Formats: sequence, C-alpha cells, structure tokens
Amino acid sequence: MNVAPVLSAAPAVLLHLVTVLPAAGIGAWLILASRKGALWHRRLGSLFLALMTVSAISAVFVREINHGGFSWIHLLIPVTLLGVGGGLIAARRHDVRRHKAAMLGLYLGALVIAGAFTLAPGRLLHRVLFG
Repeated sequence: MNVAPVLSAAPAVLLHLVTVLPAAGIGAWLILASRKGALWHRRLGSLFLALMTVSAISAVFVREINHGGFSWIHLLIPVTLLGVGGGLIAARRHDVRRHKAAMLGLYLGALVIAGAFTLAPGRLLHRVLFG
C-alpha cells in the first residue's frame, strides 16, 4: 500500500476521504449490527448523516479525473443529499419502512457503488492500494 498519493491530494479530496471512510464503517454497523431505534443507533445515525452530507458537498470540489469538470459520478451528489434528507425525515416521522429504504439506498448507492468506481485505474484509491 502506497499512501503518498493521499498525502499529496487536494484538500477537497482529503476531506472527502476522511468523511467517507468512517461513514462506510458506521453505516455498515448501523445496517448490520445495531439495535434499531436504540440510543446508539440514533446517535451514530446522526453522525453517519453528517458525514455523508459533508462527503457529498466536498465531492463538488473533487474534479481531478475530468480535467477540472464534472463527471457522471457527480450526479450522485444530489442523490446523496436527497437520501440524507429523506432518511432523516422518515426517521423523525417513525416511518421505519421509508427510513430503511432511504438508508439502504444511500449506503449502497453513495458508498458501495460509488466506492467501487474509486478502484478504477487512474483513481486515487487505485494508486494507493495497487500502486
């Protein structure tokens, strides 16, 4: 593993990375292991949503791949923000079905699918993990 590319990355990339990595772990725990509705589920859920919000906003400024322009993956920014808002509203309304759907969609779309694309050749995490 070569962390040098991370250390020389743009501030927006670093902010995006330091928010998305803990969000991935917290989100996995919330979905798979936490007792739904418990105090820690709610507290870590709030942290997860905050991390996802900052991650989505920081992604607006991550444009190295497309020569300073937006790419198709930037379409996930409004989708992420809508998922955060929708999931929060559903939780506050105690609409468990919608909350679960919003959070699963947010996790799978914004973290799993988008995260898989970060492993493509030429991307930062590909360089870190595979040289």
